[in-house]
Amino acid sequence: MIFIKEGTLEKIKDWNDNSIHIITDFDRTLTTGNSESSWGILSNSGLVTKEYMDERQKLYDYYRPIEIDEEMDYKVKNKLMTEWWNKHIGLLIKYKMSEEIINKAATDIKVMKFRKGAKEFLKNMKDRNIPIIIISAGIGNFVKQFLINNQCDYDNIFIISNFIKFENGIASGIMENVTHSLNKNEVSLPKNVSKLIENRPNIILLGDNVSDVRMAKEEDRNQALKIGFLEEKIKENKKHFEDNFDIVCTDNTGYDELSSKILILNRK
Repeated sequence: MIFIKEGTLEKIKDWNDNSIHIITDFDRTLTTGNSESSWGILSNSGLVTKEYMDERQKLYDYYRPIEIDEEMDYKVKNKLMTEWWNKHIGLLIKYKMSEEIINKAATDIKVMKFRKGAKEFLKNMKDRNIPIIIISAGIGNFVKQFLINNQCDYDNIFIISNFIKFENGIASGIMENVTHSLNKNEVSLPKNVSKLIENRPNIILLGDNVSDVRMAKEEDRNQALKIGFLEEKIKENKKHFEDNFDIVCTDNTGYDELSSKILILNRK
C-alpha cells in the first residue's frame, strides 16, 4: 500500500536527472521488510559461537523495540542507540571475530533479499548517472558484498557505514565513527561525494525509520522527496511516518510498484 501526501507529485514535476541525487538507508529499505539486518548476518551464518549469538540476541531483544518506538524522546533514544551499537561492536572484539569468518559470511548471505524491483531501480539510476549515497547503520562489509553478490556494485553508489577494522586478522573495531539509526545527520560525506552532488539540489531520500529523514541536512529537507517504508508497528507509527515522509509504503511495497506511481523513479 502506498500513501502519497497531497502536493508531492507537483513538487517534483520539474526535477530532471541532472538535478537529482539519492540518499538511502539499506537494511529493510533496499532489502525487504522481513530481511535480516546486516548485523544479523553473522548469527545466521553458522560460523559463530552460540555464546556470541545468545549475547547478540539479548541486545536485539532489549534495544530493537526502542529503535522502532517513534514516541520516545529523540535525545534519550539517540543515547541508547549509541549504547547498543557500541555493545555489539564490543561483542565482535570479545569473541575475536576473524576477517576470514566475516568474509565467508559475506559471500554467502542467505538472510537478506532485495525488495521487488530494487535491483532494476539501482540499474536504472546507474544508467541515468544519478549518484546514490547509502548511509547504513549496518555493517558496511556486508552491504558492499551483498551488492557485489547481486551484480549491483555500481560506480555511482557510495557506501557510508560501519566497516569492520581488523588487526592481525581479528576484529578490533570499526574504521570510522559509529553510524547508528539515529545519528545519520552527523555523517560527513567524503569530499569526492560532496563534490559530486553539490550541483544536484534535489534529493530522493529513502528510509525505514522516521529518523532516516535526518540523512538530509535540515535546510535541504523541504526540497527532498522523502519515501518511508513502514513494516513494523504500523498502526502505532503510521501517523509519525505520514507527518515526516511525502510517501509512505507498507506491506513490503516493491520498487516496481513505487516506480509505477512516481515517474521520476523509472524514466529511461
